[in-house]
Amino acid sequence: MTSLPERGAAPPSNPTPSSSCVGDAAVASSSSSTSSAPEEQRKDGGPKQCKASILSSVLTIFEPDQDQSGRSGGHASGSYAWSRVLRRFVGGGSMWRFLGCGKALTTADVQFLGKCYKLSSEESSSDSDSEGGHAAFLEDFSSRIWITYRKGFDAISDSKLTSDVNWGCMVRSSQMLVAQALIFHHLGRSWRKPAQNPSNPEYIRILHLFGDSEACAFSIHNLLQAGKSYGLAAGSWVGPYAMCRAWQTLIRTNREQPEVINRNESFPMALYVVSGDEDGERGGAPVVCIDVAAQLCYDFNKDQSAWSPILLLVPLVLGLDKINPRYIPLLKETFTFPQSLGILGGKPGASTYIAGVQDDRALYLDPHEVQLAVNIASDNLEADTSSYHCSTVRDMPLDLIDPSLAIGFYCRDKDDFDDFCSRASELAEQANGAPLFTVVQSVQPSKQMYNQDDGSGCSGYGVSDNIDTEDLDGSGETGEDEWQIL
Repeated sequence: MTSLPERGAAPPSNPTPSSSCVGDAAVASSSSSTSSAPEEQRKDGGPKQCKASILSSVLTIFEPDQDQSGRSGGHASGSYAWSRVLRRFVGGGSMWRFLGCGKALTTADVQFLGKCYKLSSEESSSDSDSEGGHAAFLEDFSSRIWITYRKGFDAISDSKLTSDVNWGCMVRSSQMLVAQALIFHHLGRSWRKPAQNPSNPEYIRILHLFGDSEACAFSIHNLLQAGKSYGLAAGSWVGPYAMCRAWQTLIRTNREQPEVINRNESFPMALYVVSGDEDGERGGAPVVCIDVAAQLCYDFNKDQSAWSPILLLVPLVLGLDKINPRYIPLLKETFTFPQSLGILGGKPGASTYIAGVQDDRALYLDPHEVQLAVNIASDNLEADTSSYHCSTVRDMPLDLIDPSLAIGFYCRDKDDFDDFCSRASELAEQANGAPLFTVVQSVQPSKQMYNQDDGSGCSGYGVSDNIDTEDLDGSGETGEDEWQIL
């Protein structure tokens, strides 16, 4: 079992400043910031804005004067040459390190939540903010919802804890993945956070759902309450399988409350936690059953139509102490799926939200930043949402991620689900007998796990008699030993 840091470690006396980098001038305004940053850093723009200003000024100095001459001869020609050199310097990665980013991106393609960004030096040095450039990727990255450790919120239940520092990273990572599903559903994959307010009403409503209080539907408070039977508790670590089941319970509870529906805070899609039979619960390849998904969508819509949007969470165990290398190419391929929501996982003892890959490295959003609790009102279109976005692209080797993880997918409709199943089946055929998960039309009655009369749009309840329910609900010894890794 993976050794973990001391659970009783006190949170730092001062919050860790939110690390942020600025990409191109086009995305400088999307840089993340932290509401708890020291006042002297926030005053007059802070060091991050200074770096952005330096970059902008330097680029301006070397930009040719178009009114004086073309590209040949004289001062303008020299300026143009210097401008191209400087832009290649920026695109090559050295300037990214100067601006405070983590490891610089290479020029290899980035697969990011179903999109491919080509970061060749030629494209990243072009004057246009194209789909293939660094700036376009950073704008996409910094538009994703970033949810981190918070401090100063109301105490969680009777624990007296007002911060999740040092223990809440798995909960925060899962909130990021679900938040992306809601963004894709309400605003679409192409949505980008605007530089200025007012914000999109749907965007604000989504952020409100993840506020740090019991009044917010998908808060850390409510997730811990929903996941009690799976071992979730304030101050304790939890694995991705238990986290997926906690979301399943919370969403069921959310949909059963009429007052929530009236406030337009009902979860807008069916949830399918893909496990298959009892072998899937013990680390075998989970099984996506098309008939089960169809029934969940049918129940979700209360018989109004045959299909609904659906969120699939696929918990996996891909090794013992470390991930089996044979699964790494398969994991990378899932980021090419248009339905990709990334991976809930990270290094042992430190969960992250992995949203992309480049070469053999995972690109992720890190929840291990301490910020003050912020509860955004659902109708406040002028709210400061900067603490929910980050421009720092962090990475880690794929072969170092914890083998216990969960993959997420969002399918908007039946055609989208069929496309997902086709891609997943092709991926399973390439797995040489060791697929991440498989797709079948139906399951044998003796191994049916889902109550077709549930009506909640969630899976995993109404377990048949031949399955050990103690293992399924996370209370058994097997579940705790195998899944409490992250």
